[in-house]
This record gives sequence, C-alpha cells and structure tokens, in this order.
Amino acid sequence: MGSRLVFGDGLRAMLGTPKRSRGLESSPRSRVWHVELPRTPGTLGASDTSAVSVVVKQLVEGPGADERYAREVAAHRIAARAEIPVAPTLLATDPEERMLVLEHLEHRTPSADWLVGYATALARLHATARPDDAAALPRWRGPGQADINSFLELAKTLKAPVPLGVSDELQDLVSRLAQAPGHALLHGDPCPGNDLHTATGVKFIDFEQASLGNGLMELAYPRIGFPTCWCVTSASVPLLERAERAYRAAWRTATGSAPEGDLADACTGWLLRGDALVERAHREGADHLARLPHQDWEWGTATARQRLAHRLGVVSHMTAAHASLTRVSTLTAEMRHRMLTRWPALRPVPAERP
Repeated sequence: MGSRLVFGDGLRAMLGTPKRSRGLESSPRSRVWHVELPRTPGTLGASDTSAVSVVVKQLVEGPGADERYAREVAAHRIAARAEIPVAPTLLATDPEERMLVLEHLEHRTPSADWLVGYATALARLHATARPDDAAALPRWRGPGQADINSFLELAKTLKAPVPLGVSDELQDLVSRLAQAPGHALLHGDPCPGNDLHTATGVKFIDFEQASLGNGLMELAYPRIGFPTCWCVTSASVPLLERAERAYRAAWRTATGSAPEGDLADACTGWLLRGDALVERAHREGADHLARLPHQDWEWGTATARQRLAHRLGVVSHMTAAHASLTRVSTLTAEMRHRMLTRWPALRPVPAERP
C-alpha cells in the first residue's frame, strides 16, 4: 500500500488515463490498486463519460517474480474459457512492469454454506485447461522422499509406534501422486480471501502459483484445512460432502466425465508437507515437522500444532478403510493421540472462516 501507480503509455493507449487510484492491501510479493478509468470498449463498457473500476496488480521485483507473473497471466487466459466466469476478466497486461489490469468485482459476505459454491467454481476453473496447455504452466509437484523421512522422524519423536510397512505405503502414495492423471488448471493457493463471492458466483484471484495437475489435490483443501492458507477452517462433514458432490457434478457437466484420482491420497499428501505449516516466504528451506515438537508458531487463524493435529485426524479417518493406506491410518491416529496427550491445551482449528 502507498506505492504510486505507474500506468504506462501502452496501458493508457489501450484503456485510457486513470482518473484516480488508491492502494489496496496485498501480499509483500505484489502491489495492488483500485483504479477508475474512462469507460471504453476495452474496459467492459460502451464509450461514454462515466468511469469504470478496475484492479491493477503488479508483481514486485524479487526472486521468482517473472515466473509468478507468467503463471498468473497464463492462468487467467486459460480460465477465460469457462462458460460461466470463474475469474475476473483480464483486460490488459504490461509485461515490462509485470502488471495486470483486471475487472473489478464486488465481494459479498459468504453464506454459511459457502463451500458449495466454492467447490462448484473450483471444478469449473479446473476444467478449463486442456492437454495442449502443458507448455503454458508447470506440472504440480507433490511430496517426496524427504517429506516421508521427516514425517516418520516426527512420529518417532512423538513416541508413536510406527507400524511395519508404513514406509512402503507412504512411498507408494508419493508415486501415485506423482503419476496422478489430469491436466486441470490448479489455482495453487485456493484460499479464503482468494475467492470472491459475487452476485454471479464465486470468482478466483491471485494465480501466481498456478500449475497443471489433478484437480483432487485442490478439492482436498476444505477437508484437510486449507494447507497453503493463513485461514484454516474445519467444516462439518455434511457440508464437506455437499461441497465434494457439487465439485464432482460441476466437473462432469464441464467435461462429460467423472474426476479421476483419490481424495484420501490427496489429503495424505498434504499431511506429509511440512512446508504447508508455514507461510510462503518460509517454505523450501527448514524441516518444519522437525521444529514442531520443540516449538509451536502461529500463522493466521491457527498454530502449527493445531494444523497438524487437524490433518492427522482427517487422514486417520479417511484412510481407515483404504486398502493402500491402512497402516497410515493406524499411525496417524496414534500420532494425533500422542499430540493431544503431550499438549492437552491444544484447541481444534476454527469451524468457520473469519
């Protein structure tokens, strides 16, 4: 916030000269402004003397900025194929300044059953990508052997008995996730706050981490507790089941087929990721699962231990009757029990989004 908007000649020629602008709250990786422009064909309206509101986003200089900008632009262009819009319209870009000009949408307070509309829009978003988009975005990357090792070390530190064969189950899981079919347009961070609840449905913003992969990796978000997000929620099982049915129905409508993949696999994959316990700036470095027995830390609406205890409970329940993850179910149930015994004041994660 507070940075001066630089609206280049190319954008002015296409969209006109801004009448006024004000900075909006954003992550440290970007600057965002609410801008009023002359109403022209390029800004979604007939030419007249009134103004139209747009959002201007600039990816700031820093490691990976060019890649994040390229991902965001590519994702918006793919998402624009949706018959029912699932993202703001991309009006213009300025690659030299890493700027996007987007349709401004009014966000409304989400309803109590917001997850249903969210999941429906997520499926429509996922369904916009095609196999020939492979060159536009990178492939989604799942957990690896280092994640397995760290998770099993945590189990030992918690003094949870590790069933014989659980390492093999986890290695098979990692292989399945790496080979999971699908070329869905994955948002990369489909969190509360990156979903706008508008008069015409849910629209997604902030595609800096977009990739291609299996859609169930993001359908898992509500059930596993929004693993890459500052905001963790634990919805009721009936609401989760409604949302998952809505996703599958919307995917079938858009593609003519059922979504491929295994939701229990997807949730277990997120459990293994220690990086899903910290905000983006602290990922891809320290072993955060190794830190957790000695240190708890807050991030958004929950602490690291709260997040992990929630995920362990979800996975132990989902894998109880899973032919390929029965030992994982036993281990995760025991790890959660050990955590709650060791830290009896540990509270559940919030039941509602803030």
